[in-house]
Formats: sequence, structure tokens, C-alpha cells
Amino acid sequence: MRLIGLAVVLIVSLVLAPLAAGAQPAGKVPRVGFLTAFASSDIPLWREGFRQGLRDLGYREGQNIVIEYRYADGRPDRLPALASELVSLKMDVIAAETTPVSLALKQATGTIPIVMTIVADPTKSGLVASLARPEGNITGMSLQLPDLSAKRLQLLREITPRLTRVGVLWNSTSPVTSPQFGATEAAARSLGIQLEKLAVQGPDDFNKAFQTATRSRTGAVLLLDDFLLR
Repeated sequence: MRLIGLAVVLIVSLVLAPLAAGAQPAGKVPRVGFLTAFASSDIPLWREGFRQGLRDLGYREGQNIVIEYRYADGRPDRLPALASELVSLKMDVIAAETTPVSLALKQATGTIPIVMTIVADPTKSGLVASLARPEGNITGMSLQLPDLSAKRLQLLREITPRLTRVGVLWNSTSPVTSPQFGATEAAARSLGIQLEKLAVQGPDDFNKAFQTATRSRTGAVLLLDDFLLR
């Protein structure tokens, strides 16, 4: 997680570079937004990596740079309001963590640069036009989670050669897991594996999902990446 924070800083620094070179009014301090879906206690390494990277580049929080932190505390419904709040504060650049955060910021602004990270598939989620030519005001990193999900299913088969049925635990309301599920289905067809859809939308759904997996005699359970399933 600290490495992710450092990598995001490198991209943020490219956006801040024109400001440092004099493309801003004299005495103006760069303002950076930091928006996450999690609570402040959930991502200390990510945040510290972000701060350390800025310090390595000569930026000292509270001295020559201002960072506005906003945390959704695990509540996606809070993201649109938090994104709008950062936009209203006229940030020079905003660091976005996860796909839902990036989507909320995209809806809030088409002009302030957004640096995304921990994003499953930025093209299929509509964040960028393509990885080669993102266009718009969004750049950053992709985890390419659909590719990883398919690979994980292949690894399950290698570990358990006789595996024929796999339960897939996924958040059916999340834009992050839909492309992952599609890639997993394609891999399952090529491997001759049947998938049991174990859809959840909140903590109360987990017991029912595992009961379904038990009744259907799934040989393994594959978790798709989403903040609800962490």
C-alpha cells in the first residue's frame, strides 16, 4: 500500500510541476485533495506513503502545500457529497482511491485533474477512453482486476485439478466487480468449471451466500476485489 501511495505521488507531482514552475500566482500554495472510500484508520500506510512521496519531492504539508483529506468511512453514498466538497474548495489536483471514488469525482468535475489508483478497469467503468489515450481530466493507475480474477481461477484449478464447481463471492451493486465477474465467467468456460454466483450487497448477505455455497457443494470460493469484501 505504501508503494501505491508513492506511485500516486509521482503522478500528482507531474500535475503540480507547472504550478511549481511559475504557472500560478506568486505566493499561491498548491492545494491537493485526497478522497478515499475508507476511514482514516483503514489506510495509514497508503496515506503515509502519499505524504512521504510529497516530502521527497520537497513538498511539506502545512508549509508549501495544502492537503484536504476526505474519508467516506465505508459508505459509498457519501462519496458524491465529499467529491463536490473538494471541487468547491478549488483543488489543483485530487488523488482518488478506488473506482467508486474516481467515478464520483468524474461526476463532480471535468476540469480539475484527478489521479486514480486501486481502480479495477478504468476503460470498462467509463473513467477513461483508453489506457493509451485517457483523454479528459483523469489519469493514474489500473490494477487490471478482470485479468487477475481470471488468473486466480486458473490457479485454483492448478491447486485442485479435480475442481469442477467454484463459488464466486461478489458485490452485485459495485461497478468494480461486474467486469471481474465477466472475465471470471470467460475463464470458467475455457476451464470447464461451473460457477455458483454468490451475490452480496451488504454484511447481512454473507451467511446466506455461504449457505448457498455449502448446499451447491462448491469446491472452492473465489472472492472478487471490492471494498465490501476486504
